Amino acid sequence: MHTASAHRPLHPQGASVYTARRYLMCPPEHFRVTYSINPWMDLTKPVDSRLAMAQWSDLRDLYRSLGHSVAELEPRPELPDLVFAANGALVLDGRVLGARFAHPERFGEARVHEDWHRARGDGEFQRAQHTNEGEGDFTVTASWLLAGHGFRSSPLAQQEAQEYFGRPVIGLDLVDPRFYHLDTALCVLDDRRDDAVMYYPGAFSAGSRAVLARLFPDAILAEEADALALGLNAVSDGHHVVLPQAAQSLLEPLRARGYEPIPIDLSELLKGGGSVKCCTAELR
Repeated sequence: MHTASAHRPLHPQGASVYTARRYLMCPPEHFRVTYSINPWMDLTKPVDSRLAMAQWSDLRDLYRSLGHSVAELEPRPELPDLVFAANGALVLDGRVLGARFAHPERFGEARVHEDWHRARGDGEFQRAQHTNEGEGDFTVTASWLLAGHGFRSSPLAQQEAQEYFGRPVIGLDLVDPRFYHLDTALCVLDDRRDDAVMYYPGAFSAGSRAVLARLFPDAILAEEADALALGLNAVSDGHHVVLPQAAQSLLEPLRARGYEPIPIDLSELLKGGGSVKCCTAELR
């Protein structure tokens, strides 16, 4: 398993600061590629189930070693993509907006997440009226929701989220099918700030690139090679940034900003078009 320093850094205001998080994950016990609903899914490349489970377990154990809590969904044989737990809902401010999946192969996941959240009683739950895939296309900064659309989520879902959560939503148009969710193209590095992100400009329309440049003039900009390694499909606790190990060119820029990048191998999960963030829903 990958390891990281166990210290809990305290930095001046504006620098990276760790906070413990609560995550929801699902073991890839039934993960396989038997259909193709994104450019990453190749039916000729079988999944090594044992390796997928070992890599996923490394990620779960890493989170716990960093002081985070991890709850687990029960895997379902008829839902091989349930491992990508980030897609099931957006949890924020004691409210849960459930997903409404774009592809019928994943429809059943929405009910699994709804049942789990309702059983926990963590807060109010709302079924989505418009297509959204949870934290795949929604991500959180201190003041805003950033919302991707173009492949899996409807622009109408942005209005729905704004009304439900009472936070301004900034819509971003995704134009490259390889980056079919926002979380494949952009990562918020600290959700207590509005200025700490990294993203790949080529995933976005010209207008959305201009919006991102205006909002985040000091963002870390990823190169295409790191984006194609799903290096932006990362998870940050405000200090540690867990990301795919193949995204090597992102490590030094992150360190230069005061973050501690932790590379990890999730190559088997990449066969389904997901990596660190796709496997990790945050329970805010």
